[in-house]
Amino acid sequence: MSGERVLGCRTCWSARRAAAAIAVAALLSALAACASKPARFYTLTPAADATSTPLAVSVSVGPISIPAIVDNSTIMVSVSQSEIHPDDFARWASPLRDNIAHAVAGDLSALLGSERVTLTADTWSQTPDYRVAIEVGRFESIPGEAASLDAFWTVRRTRDGVAREGRTTLREPTQGTDMSALASAHSRALARLSEDIARAIRSLNQPG
Repeated sequence: MSGERVLGCRTCWSARRAAAAIAVAALLSALAACASKPARFYTLTPAADATSTPLAVSVSVGPISIPAIVDNSTIMVSVSQSEIHPDDFARWASPLRDNIAHAVAGDLSALLGSERVTLTADTWSQTPDYRVAIEVGRFESIPGEAASLDAFWTVRRTRDGVAREGRTTLREPTQGTDMSALASAHSRALARLSEDIARAIRSLNQPG
């Protein structure tokens, strides 16, 4: 009897060790799968409609400032009003500041009907007619819900320094649940920001 009990205990112990080994192997396999999951890269693109009344002006976009918390190659996702975390598998294809600048420049080119819209760092043969500076106070990403933007902007006419200032605050719903839909929502939000800036440029360009 005692021998049978010892044999039974050894059998149970072996079974437990085998189950533990299987569990560890499954965990390692899951971790390896996560580690090997490739990151996806996203970009912001111009989304404004082209104007039917072009304006023959040159515009320089920049500087652009953004909150330090989103100044990261990894997309920062808001999970609550007080919690934000990086999505390790979703990244911006270029620095977010540059991403925003290129999108706004493209939007303004379409909204003004001008091919002479470029970035501050670009080389100019002449001084631009207008300079645009943008200070982004909030750039919030909520996948499957919305992209939020709050930005102060200044348009300055270079020949005399006259300026228009404004603030654009908006929330653009996503049209899907993935990160691509979120990036598209941010692009649409920037297009709406660009519409406000384009109106200021047209106002400054009026005679008198």
